[in-house]
Amino acid sequence: MTEDHFDDTPVQAERFSQTRTAQSQALLEDYTEMIDDLIRAHGEARITDIARLMGVTHPTATKAVARLKREGLAVSRPYRGVFLTELGSGMAERVRGRHRLVVDLLVAVGVPPEAAETDAEGIEHYVSDATLTAFAAFLTRQP
Repeated sequence: MTEDHFDDTPVQAERFSQTRTAQSQALLEDYTEMIDDLIRAHGEARITDIARLMGVTHPTATKAVARLKREGLAVSRPYRGVFLTELGSGMAERVRGRHRLVVDLLVAVGVPPEAAETDAEGIEHYVSDATLTAFAAFLTRQP
């Protein structure tokens, strides 16, 4: 390794830190979006349904919902389901908008729609606002 490699260490460490933070945030975003989808479809989101649709165990979904509650994104009611707070609903809407934008861009560059939907699930959480703005600008220039 050259000495120059070590000059980039703080920058590289910051990038890794940002990625870990984005991964943690992605989990919250996925759950808020799923809960919002369930509420729209069924009027509430039950832990059992959340676990099934997220492909996780009941205890895993319960822990995730507990974190959402700690973060002020959700509330739960006895004998009812999980509901999003205003903050949680806002997050779900932002995630949904980012997802649509990423899907639209991928389709515009030739990715098949089904693959674009799948790929967008990962990309949507890790793309910066600057990149999303560039995606939107590119799409508005398309015929």
